[in-house]
Amino acid sequence: MLRTDLIRPLPELLSEHARVRPDVIAFADDHRADDYATLARNTAALAGNLQRLGLEPGDRVLLYLDNSVETVEAYLGVPRADGIAVCVNPASAPPEVAHVLADSGARFVITDAAHADTARSLVDDDVQLFVGTEALLEPTDEAPRDSKELDDPAWMLYTSGTTGRPKGVHLTQRGCLWVVAACFAPVLGVGPGEVLLSPLPLFHSYALVLCVLAVAATGASERILPRFSVDAVLHHLREPGPEGPVTIFPGVPTMFQYLLDRAGGAELGIRVAMSAGAIMPAALNTQFEATFGVPLLDGYGITETSTMVTMNWPTGTRVMGSCGLPLPGLTVRLVDPATLHDVLPGEEGELWVQGPNVTPGYHDLPDATAAVLVDGWYRTGDLGRRDEHGYLRISGRTKELIIRGGENVYPAEVEDALLASDEVADAVVVGTPHAGLGEVPVGFVVPRDPASFDVEKVLAGCRERLSSFKVPVELVVTDDIPRTGSGKILRFRLQQRLTGESS
Repeated sequence: MLRTDLIRPLPELLSEHARVRPDVIAFADDHRADDYATLARNTAALAGNLQRLGLEPGDRVLLYLDNSVETVEAYLGVPRADGIAVCVNPASAPPEVAHVLADSGARFVITDAAHADTARSLVDDDVQLFVGTEALLEPTDEAPRDSKELDDPAWMLYTSGTTGRPKGVHLTQRGCLWVVAACFAPVLGVGPGEVLLSPLPLFHSYALVLCVLAVAATGASERILPRFSVDAVLHHLREPGPEGPVTIFPGVPTMFQYLLDRAGGAELGIRVAMSAGAIMPAALNTQFEATFGVPLLDGYGITETSTMVTMNWPTGTRVMGSCGLPLPGLTVRLVDPATLHDVLPGEEGELWVQGPNVTPGYHDLPDATAAVLVDGWYRTGDLGRRDEHGYLRISGRTKELIIRGGENVYPAEVEDALLASDEVADAVVVGTPHAGLGEVPVGFVVPRDPASFDVEKVLAGCRERLSSFKVPVELVVTDDIPRTGSGKILRFRLQQRLTGESS
């Protein structure tokens, strides 16, 4: 059932929960807990203070924050000022943060003590910087605008394109809350009385829509973890905080594998678990459910569709290894990229999506937007197969994306970092299977001087320019890079070298 009552401006939803359940904990971390009355009051204050300090409708506010209640308040408060919240990975290397800051044109930055020095080194006199939100939560006579329309951009999350340049993806209240109304509320059961335990990084769209917006929209509760660890998860499952006993645990496949490896005999005590962000192996799904006696529902989604496109339901037929059925109200096609004709059940095609959750486009990139939004359809670049009952399996990518433990790694971005070294004449990055992380990046490099080539120096340069999950796990020295006559890289040949397969 589509919960259309949830597709309303967020200030209305927050005001309603503050009236109906003022003392219920909405979000808690290891340092703070906001009940719904406090959440409504703090997001209004944050919006009012930003307005008082000069934020104009449509201005971007960069959130450079670790997982915390502060991050949630900023995510919800910036749109109340009619601004756009731009969230950056707090583990990003300084050049990556600098790109997001410059590309977004953010006039305000909200950071925390852990990232304050980096933030100070990146902002100029045109940008207002706040370390912590204390000053923004002070009482003010400036009322929040609360004027953002449902189809106006409210959030902007950065994802990398096949060119390696991170792109800002516009997301709207309607698009994100439609996913809440079509998936997280009716399928996962997020709502009053439910408690999520979330280790997901809040800069991801999966976490924004499920762990911020679904909780705030439905009146549920959540404990926010700073990061994933098996010990922390088990602690909070065994010793509930003021938010109450945990009922829902969202994660990515790697997290569930670690739980199996380290806590196979534990009692989780939750009602349901959910996985997204990377392909869930059927064997892992089956083993997790058999070990813990908890349904583990897999789904497929991407930032440009406000996360979810398909989802497995807790009732009815489930096909292990599939990512479920399209959400209600969403239309999907599998299209032959060469002919642009729809393929038959069982055949592989590129997944196209049409629905209210599709992004209105990329920030200041009209050509990139036009390339993926065609006649109302979003071309995902992902390849899949659908069985005769409609269950979807993702089989590959037309893009060269590597998904490492739920984190996206684009080869071109890593190749740029390798080629920045004066040691490297040519470089290509490919993904290789990994038992725990799904895939990891491996670099093939042609040295300028094989006799003096220093692998550790090249990798150290990558660590300075890239987030840790993007750094290759290995560099393979090679004499040349295989290419076609037109210069296109034959990546599959390099992957065959890693696996020992022949062409």
